[in-house]
Amino acid sequence: MIRIDAVWFALEPLDMRAGVDTALARVVSVFGEARVHHAYLFMNKRSNRMKVLVPDGFGLWLCARRLHQGRFIGARLAQGAHVPLTSDQLQALIVGLPWERLEEYGSIRVL
Repeated sequence: MIRIDAVWFALEPLDMRAGVDTALARVVSVFGEARVHHAYLFMNKRSNRMKVLVPDGFGLWLCARRLHQGRFIGARLAQGAHVPLTSDQLQALIVGLPWERLEEYGSIRVL
């Protein structure tokens, strides 16, 4: 099992032809460094593919996911180059749910 302590979502699209070295170079340019047990998530321009780079201390994991229909929900409201994600937000993002508003759904405010 891959240990992930933090998840970061880069807002600028990544060419999905990129391999491990190109993805690592993008992580360093966007985040300043690639930290061990941190997951760095990138999407393509069409938001139907994503790649996740995870340094585990011994090497690098590069995972890819492609949707045949529909799109992943990107960070529409975010400012800056990247957004930190919780594990719940990551799970919602992977299945296509509105991950940006998970905290809004955590409590009932109106009866």
